[in-house]
Amino acid sequence: MPHMRAAFATKFDDANPLSALAVGEMPEPEQRDGWATVEVRASSLNHHDLWSLRGVGLREQQLPMILGCDAAGIAPGGEEVVVYPVITTPSDPRGYSLLSEHFPGTFAQRVAVPVENLVPKPADLSWADVACLPTAWLTAYRMLTTKGRVDETDAVLIQGAGGGVATAAALIAVAMDKRVYVTSRDADKRDRISARGATALEPGARLPERVGVVIETVGEATFEHSMKASAPGARIVVSGATSGHLPTFDLRRVYAMQLEILGSSMGTPGELAALLAFCADKAVRPIVDEVIGFSEVERAFGRLHEGDVFGKIVLDHTR
Repeated sequence: MPHMRAAFATKFDDANPLSALAVGEMPEPEQRDGWATVEVRASSLNHHDLWSLRGVGLREQQLPMILGCDAAGIAPGGEEVVVYPVITTPSDPRGYSLLSEHFPGTFAQRVAVPVENLVPKPADLSWADVACLPTAWLTAYRMLTTKGRVDETDAVLIQGAGGGVATAAALIAVAMDKRVYVTSRDADKRDRISARGATALEPGARLPERVGVVIETVGEATFEHSMKASAPGARIVVSGATSGHLPTFDLRRVYAMQLEILGSSMGTPGELAALLAFCADKAVRPIVDEVIGFSEVERAFGRLHEGDVFGKIVLDHTR
């Protein structure tokens, strides 16, 4: 059976997830009707990849599992494409899964996906740029547009600068000419996000105005602040809970202010195409912390695990 080089989970280790990572030979993608195999040129890391090594979303019988959600590369016909990472999966309670959950992921020489998951890559965006977009950036774009209806407001609060979704949301909202407030405990991250057009504040700080949309990925530590910062009729859009998933808040504020609390996860192929066009048209580019050759994928995982990252870590599969 033909093989290719890949990075994959061999076991689960909650305390030391890096010990569960292996790099070596794995079988080539399975041939399926209606699917296409993409030659990967670039991919990017997400915290989802570390959670997979901890055993979140995977079962023992699925191992070894090639990791990675994000990728861009060359389609069988030679077209440059971005891979939409959501696969219809009836056996999953959500009805879908991300690459690396039920189907092999993108940290390999090649990845197979349904043909409809191939989205044309704009010529103006680099491989590194587009490799950052399908997960964190798509999530942020859907939170702001489809769920948050950001076109109905002039002001946005984004909790937790530095995280992939939060940073993406900040850059997108600034490019939409919104007044963007972003919180972070880290002074350096506040400085970095301020340099890109947002107003950076310490967590819990009083805003100069109430906002129409809140992007919430932090959870327990910030949710009360998100509520208090919301204008009447505001949308609080939630896609994560990194500080805890059981916040306490006053329901009276929800109904008195007629707030909407909305869950969001990923997006559609059409939204990914719209995001790619938006980035090309508005000259918006993801913040890339470092581009690392795929031959050093272990170092890339180590950097993500250490946590001192601002923006995305990209893997260059050509080196």
